[in-house]
Amino acid sequence: MASDLATELRVLRRQDRDEWYDTLIRAFGGVPESTEERELWNTLTETDRAIGAWDGDVCVGSAGAFSFRLTVPGGASVRAAGVTMVSVSATHRRRGVLTAMMRRQLDDVREWGWPLAVLTASEPAIYGRFGYGVGTHAVSAEIDTERVRLSAPPGTDDVRLRYAEPAEVLDACEAVYARVVPSRPGMVARTPGWERLMLLDPENEREGASPLQCVVAEQIGGSEATSGEGGGGRRAGGEVVGFARFAVKPHWAPTGPQGKVLVRDVEAPDPAVYAALWRFLFDIDLTSKLVTRGRPVDDAWQYLVSDIRRCSLRVRDSLHVRLVDVGAALEARTYQAPVDVVFEVADDFCPWNEGRWRLSGDAKGASCERTTDPADLALSVRELGAAYLGGVGLASLGAAGRVRELRRGALGEAAVGFASAVAPWLPHGF
Repeated sequence: MASDLATELRVLRRQDRDEWYDTLIRAFGGVPESTEERELWNTLTETDRAIGAWDGDVCVGSAGAFSFRLTVPGGASVRAAGVTMVSVSATHRRRGVLTAMMRRQLDDVREWGWPLAVLTASEPAIYGRFGYGVGTHAVSAEIDTERVRLSAPPGTDDVRLRYAEPAEVLDACEAVYARVVPSRPGMVARTPGWERLMLLDPENEREGASPLQCVVAEQIGGSEATSGEGGGGRRAGGEVVGFARFAVKPHWAPTGPQGKVLVRDVEAPDPAVYAALWRFLFDIDLTSKLVTRGRPVDDAWQYLVSDIRRCSLRVRDSLHVRLVDVGAALEARTYQAPVDVVFEVADDFCPWNEGRWRLSGDAKGASCERTTDPADLALSVRELGAAYLGGVGLASLGAAGRVRELRRGALGEAAVGFASAVAPWLPHGF
């Protein structure tokens, strides 16, 4: 499909990748990336799943897709297109270029047989008309660690922490991350190459902060073996059970040190290990603030602090979800309470999803098939995307007038089934 300027859409060719990427950078303000960052995204970009819009021999638009596996309620890992690097040159606004790229991309995702497409939006108002709904949110905080205390659960004192070079323990940290992925909807399984994103730390983006630091957690127990002359106090071969990556931004005020701890990642399946890592971050010398971005809205540190008001919480949208194949997507997840409901789905942009679908499911599995039975609920595919991962309630969407109840009681039944025991969360951008 082409815009009204007969712009050509084509799969990205390797020889065009630099111009395509330069078009993207210019659309986002034109500030050059570091060599390290550009090389990483160049490596991760899947050229056969990327498209460019060309006006003659000039690239005027870009859109890509990563091959993701996304955790859904119930723990299944579902194929999803990670829509990324979307841009339109300012010279070609309001000419159908973005719509043409979105149309081509969703047709491609359907052809690949993937039931989902997901993205993070630089401007959230853009993507609703293409059927994307906000499916996850994230919380950020700036915590006054001089006044806020952390109450740790039993077992926290049994956790060993040690500094480590981030690159040297990357594999061990990725193993911890991989153990966490099935437990929370919205998390992405990192395929080879993506672990490098965790170490990306361009010097020109630190703004006075230290290079990336890492602390790993090990549990005390059993016999201790030391290595090197004099022992060195390190247990040989201890399994890493959690980690935190962060930077420190020093600042000296007339009244004394007021540095900030800038938290990048904290992962630990065990509550005591998790608390030990956060307690460490709270207690770093010469700091008075802890800044964390993009954490789960139900992140447990919020229930360990003494004063949540002094944590300056802010919530914003994170992952936008689009059901490319309604039947396959709804069958791929489970439901925490039995569900038997007929949806009347509206989807102007992907008309193959239009019509009635009967969803029957519970915590063990689900089926979703076409039906001619009377509808119980009427909604658009955008609302299904918002509710899909369990973080946005169907009842809330109903209260907003976005879901219409056609059978009394159907909305409450479906809302309970669609909910997730833990909030869905996207751990990093793409």
